[in-house]
Amino acid sequence: MAVRLGVLDVGSNTIHLQVMDAHIGARPSPTTNFKVELRLTQYLNKSGTISVEGINALHDAIASAVAHAHENSVDEILAFATSAVREAKNGPAIIEEINERHQIDLQILTGDEEARMTFLAVRRWLGWSAGKLLVLDIGGGSLEIATGVDENPEATLSLPLGAARMTRDFLSGDPYSAKDVKFLQDYVASNLEDKLPAILRSHDANHFVATSKTFRTLARLSGHWFNDNPKYLELANLEAMTTNLAGMTDKARADLPGVSASRAQQIVAGAIVAHSVMAVLDIDKVEICPWALREGVVLRRLDWLQG
Repeated sequence: MAVRLGVLDVGSNTIHLQVMDAHIGARPSPTTNFKVELRLTQYLNKSGTISVEGINALHDAIASAVAHAHENSVDEILAFATSAVREAKNGPAIIEEINERHQIDLQILTGDEEARMTFLAVRRWLGWSAGKLLVLDIGGGSLEIATGVDENPEATLSLPLGAARMTRDFLSGDPYSAKDVKFLQDYVASNLEDKLPAILRSHDANHFVATSKTFRTLARLSGHWFNDNPKYLELANLEAMTTNLAGMTDKARADLPGVSASRAQQIVAGAIVAHSVMAVLDIDKVEICPWALREGVVLRRLDWLQG
């Protein structure tokens, strides 16, 4: 059975539609994608709601993404929203309005669901021979951690330590001030120390994996600066990179290979979160996995169709 799926990811940084041709028992094959840079965290006001301006921009982006899906003859749109909409006080009302106006079924994923589906994608990519996995994922709004030996992790954790969120809440100026950078480093480290459960702290995993855009960008930068294999990211290099990145201007960071202008601002916060979580979990090196949440959503849907 073959299906063409449109995976619509309403994230904290982007609205991203990935069209995939999927076959039960086979690797999903991406065909086309459509992306709108829309930092929803910037539209969150002090009351914890997404502003009218943000809602209107969100509707425009989703309308364009849905049109792209129909132009490419998808059989089904799998739509989900993550941290920014999940935590907005008016998130449920926004979801209801989106579903009615655009005739889709946009679902809010919990942090646990996000971690579980990302873990499934990593497991399927690496296979059973990878042993016990520990998977890290830094998004725009949240950090997810999962570990286990099966396709379903035995433990997950989602924390509001995403790169866009940390940038908005803690970093300002160009370049960022050393005081702000130090304050963010202390905040992230103390948050992880307080919130990490014992089962994750003593994970006994033998394969450490990182996924999604922040980690991929950091690994490419490590390859550029240290001539490393961009399939991996080492903690020692990450520490040096964080210092370098924090001292640069937005333009200087945007001029680095693999760093888009839209990511230049938040890569410092992303590096700080990456370094902190690897350090607290005693991870020296992670492998970068190209599959993440969107692939996990497709795989879960195929499992359901097969079952």
